[in-house]
Amino acid sequence: MANILIVDDDPAVQLTIRLLLERAGHHVTVAGDGRKGLAQFEANSFDLLFLDIFMPGMDGLETMRHVRALQPGIPIVVISGRSITPDAYAEPDFLKMATKLGAVASLQKPFRADALLAAVDGCLKAVESEGSDVNASRR
Repeated sequence: MANILIVDDDPAVQLTIRLLLERAGHHVTVAGDGRKGLAQFEANSFDLLFLDIFMPGMDGLETMRHVRALQPGIPIVVISGRSITPDAYAEPDFLKMATKLGAVASLQKPFRADALLAAVDGCLKAVESEGSDVNASRR
């Protein structure tokens, strides 16, 4: 199965995602903030990244910029406890920002287990099909 990095500052969210993914057969690494997540990302090879947008210190958007510079093709699922839908009078549209930086899916906390697992499956299948397309074109 996949090697997945979770970067979130909420221990309850870390535990929930980790348990769901491990039960689905994936190997999971957890980091509590963007700097630690980036260090884990640089030291290991991952197939998928779950990234909280709102964290103290290095936030998810900044972390995503660094990750994209290192590995442009890795699928990233952004997660957030705040509303990620646009509100023209309140906050910037963080989902739009994350999408521009390459996020392929988003989940709002609290999320359902089936939504999380569907996001993982969709991301991994997309990567597999891209890999098949690349391998087929090399023949």
